[in-house]
Amino acid sequence: MEAFLVATGVVALAEMGDKTQLLALLLAARFRKPWPIVFGIFVATVINHALAGAVGNYITRWLGPEVLRWILGGSFIAMAVWMLIPDKLDEDDAPGVSKFGVFGTTVIAFFLAEMGDKTQIATVMLAARFMQDYAWVVVGTTLGMMLANAPVVWLGDKIVRRVPIKLVHGISAAIFLVLGVVMIVGW
Repeated sequence: MEAFLVATGVVALAEMGDKTQLLALLLAARFRKPWPIVFGIFVATVINHALAGAVGNYITRWLGPEVLRWILGGSFIAMAVWMLIPDKLDEDDAPGVSKFGVFGTTVIAFFLAEMGDKTQIATVMLAARFMQDYAWVVVGTTLGMMLANAPVVWLGDKIVRRVPIKLVHGISAAIFLVLGVVMIVGW
């Protein structure tokens, strides 16, 4: 249960103001069809995070616990710093008209935008940290993505204007920092 709760909380906070959250807002404004967008986000996230979790699980088996402890600790601390750098959506990242429809466009755009993103890297690290609970990590990170992105699709600008993104990023950075220190110290 710890893996699920940590994964959900960390990713939900990390996703606030993230490039993929901005993509969700852009898709909602462009297509104005929330259900296919939300379902597309879900499908893309499950696939992306399942693959990322598998990589994290494999890395754990390959490196061994002692080396992994130091790598994960350093990675969580690096993620804390990365959280303090705001994301922005480049015009090249904006989805265009697609023959795949709203759902297909969302799946493709979200899957690609999530590649190398903070939440994907966090999923790799969490799956490595909670190796025995790989499925719970993927379920938790997916839920975290949905908690952060689905409301944006439905409520859009209203949420983005009211949520202090800088504060959320600061809290996320603090959580990643604590996770990093805990990994290194070995509590």
